[in-house]
Amino acid sequence: EKDLITGKDIKDGDILVGIKSSGVHSNGFSLVRKVFSMTEESLNTYYDSLGATLGETLLTPTRIYVKALKSVKESGIKVKGCSHITGGGFYENIPRSIPDGLCAKIERSAVRVLPIFELLAKTGNISERDMFNTFNMGVGMSIVVSKADADKALEVLKANGEDAYVIGEIVKSEDKIEIC
Repeated sequence: EKDLITGKDIKDGDILVGIKSSGVHSNGFSLVRKVFSMTEESLNTYYDSLGATLGETLLTPTRIYVKALKSVKESGIKVKGCSHITGGGFYENIPRSIPDGLCAKIERSAVRVLPIFELLAKTGNISERDMFNTFNMGVGMSIVVSKADADKALEVLKANGEDAYVIGEIVKSEDKIEIC
């Protein structure tokens, strides 16, 4: 029998671990094109905050998280839920794995927002709510593990080259997600 990640074992007090993205990935480019002109000059503009040109930053390859999830599962940790943060950002992706009556309570200050998202928000005058509803904001994948397994999950992820950290917890609520 395959060990499927269904979300049914998620409970109050479980921990959400975020795994760093490599950038915009392949989502939200309609909005990116509205914010930045896609001219050679614009794409070749170097930004100190990015440490690269806009074009180089936008073309950073999408991270794939199969090995990360596999390493956690192979360590004996039960991954209760996972969310690949794609188009629709936090607000559409994370709730899909959360059972009714529970909420993913994300600590906004814990999320390590990548510079490209700060530049997008500032240049396009985009609200933080809209940014979190469109982009991964620097968290490409989130997983839910028990509180007892959280430190070990972080250790395993880091040992496998991932930049991972706690972004929140599961709480009882009819709201599926709250970023506070």
